[in-house]
Amino acid sequence: MNLLLIIAILILSYIVGSIPFGLVIVKIAIGKDVRSMGSGRTGGTNVMRAAGILAGALTALMDLLKGGAGIWLASWLLPGQVWVQVTAGALAIWGSIHSIFLRERGEDGKVHFHGGAGGATTFGAVTALWLTAPLILFPIAALVYIFVGYASITTISIAVAGTLLLIVRAIVANSPWEYIIMGLIAIAMVVYALRPNLKRLVEG
Repeated sequence: MNLLLIIAILILSYIVGSIPFGLVIVKIAIGKDVRSMGSGRTGGTNVMRAAGILAGALTALMDLLKGGAGIWLASWLLPGQVWVQVTAGALAIWGSIHSIFLRERGEDGKVHFHGGAGGATTFGAVTALWLTAPLILFPIAALVYIFVGYASITTISIAVAGTLLLIVRAIVANSPWEYIIMGLIAIAMVVYALRPNLKRLVEG
């Protein structure tokens, strides 16, 4: 029974993570497909560029909640099952970057999945694991964006700072070390998703 419940939670975490709120919000706000605008991503930054600050903030909030939903569900239905929580969080982030609802067949004949960069969803997942994390994480992300000025670097800073917070939390407050694994996976997924942006930065 528990195995079926675990599978259901993990599948649901990916599906919820895959919901392209940015696509829906931009469609409602200005009647356009955000994938044809700017970076083509459905995350808060591109939505803000396409439809304004309010649309971008709403998208970021919904993406944040996606990151926490699976973890909160796992904590409620299977308390103490840390690996389920961690996997649910990672799958939500994966879904936000590689949405099952935004798949298409490319010119190479392969099926490609699209979405955002995973920053807000990672923020939400870290918050679900440590509710006071935003008090530190948000100022860090804001400062990086103000002083560096690149959304891609800010997104990566969220994953890195979130993981560092989980490491400190594990050392100081003896929180589960498995949380750190989720943070490291999040860094890898976000960096991989942003590799075109990083390539452009390197090339100037």
